[in-house]
Amino acid sequence: MQGMKVWLGAGASSLAIGLGMPAWAQTPPAQEQQVSQIDDIVVTARRREETLVDVPISITVQTGEQLENRGATDITALQRVTPNLTLQVSRGTNSTLTAFIRGVGQQDPLWGFEPGVGLYVDDVYVARPQGAVLDIFDIERIEVLRGPQGTLYGRNTIGGAIKYVTRDLDMKEPEFRVRAAIGTKNQRDLVLSGSAPLGDRVAVGGAFATYNRDGFGANHFTGADTYNKDVIAGRATIEFHPSDNLFFRLSGDYTEDNSNANHGHRERPVPAPLLALVPQTECRSVFANVYDTCAGLGDGNQVINKGVSLLGEWRASDSLTFKSITAYREGVTHSNGIDFDNLPGPILDIAAGGTVYEDNQFSQEFQLQYSSDRLQGVAGVYYLDATAGGQYDTILQAANLTQGTSGSVDTRSFAIFGDFSYDLTDRLAISVGGRWTRDTKDAVVFKANYAGLGSPIVGRNVAPAQILSDYTASDTYEEFTPRLSASYELTPEFNVYAAYGRGFKSGGFDMRGDATATPATKNGYAPEIVDSYEIGLKGAAFDRRLRLSTALFYSDYQGQQITTQQVNPAGTGVVSFVDNVGSSTIWGWEFEGQARLTNRLTANLALGYTNASFDQYLAYVPNPAAPPAYIQTDVSASRQFQNTPEWTANFSLAYAVPLSNGGDVSILGSMSFRSDTSMFETPFPEVDQPAYQLYDLNITYTSPDSRWKVGLHGRNLTDERYRTGAYTFAYTPAAPATVIYGDSVIGFYGPPRTVSLTVGYTF
Repeated sequence: MQGMKVWLGAGASSLAIGLGMPAWAQTPPAQEQQVSQIDDIVVTARRREETLVDVPISITVQTGEQLENRGATDITALQRVTPNLTLQVSRGTNSTLTAFIRGVGQQDPLWGFEPGVGLYVDDVYVARPQGAVLDIFDIERIEVLRGPQGTLYGRNTIGGAIKYVTRDLDMKEPEFRVRAAIGTKNQRDLVLSGSAPLGDRVAVGGAFATYNRDGFGANHFTGADTYNKDVIAGRATIEFHPSDNLFFRLSGDYTEDNSNANHGHRERPVPAPLLALVPQTECRSVFANVYDTCAGLGDGNQVINKGVSLLGEWRASDSLTFKSITAYREGVTHSNGIDFDNLPGPILDIAAGGTVYEDNQFSQEFQLQYSSDRLQGVAGVYYLDATAGGQYDTILQAANLTQGTSGSVDTRSFAIFGDFSYDLTDRLAISVGGRWTRDTKDAVVFKANYAGLGSPIVGRNVAPAQILSDYTASDTYEEFTPRLSASYELTPEFNVYAAYGRGFKSGGFDMRGDATATPATKNGYAPEIVDSYEIGLKGAAFDRRLRLSTALFYSDYQGQQITTQQVNPAGTGVVSFVDNVGSSTIWGWEFEGQARLTNRLTANLALGYTNASFDQYLAYVPNPAAPPAYIQTDVSASRQFQNTPEWTANFSLAYAVPLSNGGDVSILGSMSFRSDTSMFETPFPEVDQPAYQLYDLNITYTSPDSRWKVGLHGRNLTDERYRTGAYTFAYTPAAPATVIYGDSVIGFYGPPRTVSLTVGYTF
C-alpha cells in the first residue's frame, strides 16, 4: 500500500503539471516558446485506419521504435506500460504466453484450452499460447485493445486483443537494417532486416533474428543453465501491386526456441518423510538464488512455430474494398517435460517422452470495407479449422505410481460479423456491430494409472492398472456478440464515448479430466460470456502538447472457466477440474497521458485500477463421506482473481539532448508498479506476489542522419525478485498421503537486473 501511495502521489503530481499548463503556456521561458506537438497515432483496431482519439475503445499503442528504445526484447515488455494488463511467460516454459486484461484471461496452456486474450499477427489469429511470447523485431507497432472484442475479433477475445503489426515494405527504395546487442549474462542478439523493390510493382523483404543469453541461474544437479535464451526467428515477405487497385502480400515466418526447460525454484525444503529419496544434501534446502534448481528430469527443450499467410486487397471503388486473409500455422514442442518437484528423483515429474504438444490451424477471412462521408464499416465471414494434441506422464515416485494423460481436440469455427459507424451530425457518431459464432469441438481424452514409474508415453511397456478416462466427445457452441457505441466531439480536440460489448469464449473438454473422481467431466464445460460497459474520454490540449485518454468500465462475467489442479488426499494422483465456476463482477478505471513539457522533456503516465470479485464460485472439494469422490460447493468468499493486481501504474520521463553535430541523445527513465497479485484463485501466501516496483533507464544516441542508433539499456535496476507463476502441490501433515507430491511449492521469477548495449545501423 505504501508503494501505491507513492504512485498516487506521482500521478497526482503529473496531473497537476497537466492541469497547471495553462499558466505555464501563458508565460513560458523564452527558450521553450516553440514546443513541438505530440504526433497523432494511427491504429487499425476497428479493421480500418483511424486516429487513436477517434476510436471508442481503450487502446495502448507502442511502436517498434518505442519498444526498442526501452530495451524490450519480447511482447511481455508491454505489461510495464499498459494499464490493467498481465503479459508474462507462463510457468514452466520459456515461450508460452499468459495474458490477462482487466481480470480476464487464461493461465493454463494445456492443449484444448482457449486463451481469454486474442493474439493477432497481421490480422491472423494465433489460436494457441505456445510460442506466443513474440520477440520484438521487424514490427511497426503493437496495439493492446482492452475489453471484449467479440464483434470484429470474435472468439476468445473476452478480455481483449493484442495486435502485432509488422512493417510494410518500401516500394520505392531498398533499405537494410542491422541491430546487435550485448549484455548481462553474455547476451548476444542480432537482428537483420530489409526490403527492396523489384520494379514498380513488386517488393521483397525479410528479417532474421537470433537471441542468445546464458542463464540467470543453474541446475545444481545437471550443471545446465536455467532461464537462458537460445532463439532464432525469421520472416520473409513479398508484396505485389498488379494494378493501382490490387494488392497482395505473401508472408512466412519461422521461430525455433531451444532454450533450456524452465523448472522453477523450490520455495520449501524437502519434507522429512522424503529425505531418503533425495540423497543429494545440497538439493534438500531452499536455494538462495531464486533462479536455481536441482531438477533431474532433463534440460532439453525445443519449441518450433511456423506459418504462412496471404493477404489480398481489391479496391473496387473509392468507397468499397474487398479483403481476403488466408493463413496456416503449426507448432510443436519437444521436451522431457516439467520437473514439478525440482529434485533429482521423479517425486513429482511431468514426463513427456519427446513430444509433449503439437498443433496446427487453417483460417480464412473475407472482409468488405466501406467508407463514405458519413458511413464507415466492415463486414465479413471467418473460418478456422484447428487441431491440438499432446501427451505426458505424471510420475509419483513415493507412491510408485504414474498417471498417463493423452488426447487431442479438433476445433471448427465459423462466424459472420459486421461493424459500422454513422455520423449523425458533425459531432455525434454511433457504431453498431455484431458477430454470430458457431464452434464445434471434437475431443479425445485418455487418462490412466500405471503401477511403477512411467507409462507407454515414455516408452515403458506396461498395461494400465486403472483407466480413469477413455472417451470421445463432441459439442457445438453458438453465440451472438453485439457491440454498440456512441461518441461525441466535445471540442475539435476532445471526444467522449460510451460503449457496450459482449465477449464469448468457447466451451470444451478437460484434457486432464478424471472421470472416476468427477464423472461430469465427460460432459465438458460451457462457454464464458462477458458483458462489458465503458465510458471514456480521449483528446488533446494546449496545442496538442498534452494527450490523454481515460475510461471507466464495468463487466458482468458469467460461466468462468477455471482450472483447478490439486492433490488427491487418497494418494491416487493429481485431480484436475475445468469448470464453469459461476459468475463475477469486474469494474475499474484507466488513465493514459502524455505531456510535452518542453522541447526536450516529455512525461508519460499510465494508471489502471481493477476491482474483481466472485459472486459465485462452485468448486469441487473432497467428499468426506465417500472418498476419493468430490462434491461441489460455493467457496466464493475464499477466492480471488488470479493474475489481476488491483493497481498497475507506469511513469516515465524522456529527455532529449541535441548535440552540436546534429545528432541527439535521449534519456528515458521509467518506473512501473503492480500491487499484490494472487497466482491462483485460492490464495497461497508463500507464492502470491506482493506489490513491487521496477525501475528502468535507457540512454539512446541517434546520429544526425538517423542511420546510427546506439542504446544503453538498464532494466529492473534495483534487482527486484518477483514471481510470474507458481505450482502449489503442498504437503499437509493432516493428510499424510499428500507427501507423495514432494511438498512441491514452486515459484517462477521474472528477469533480474539486466544491462545491454545495442547498436543499430540503417543502410
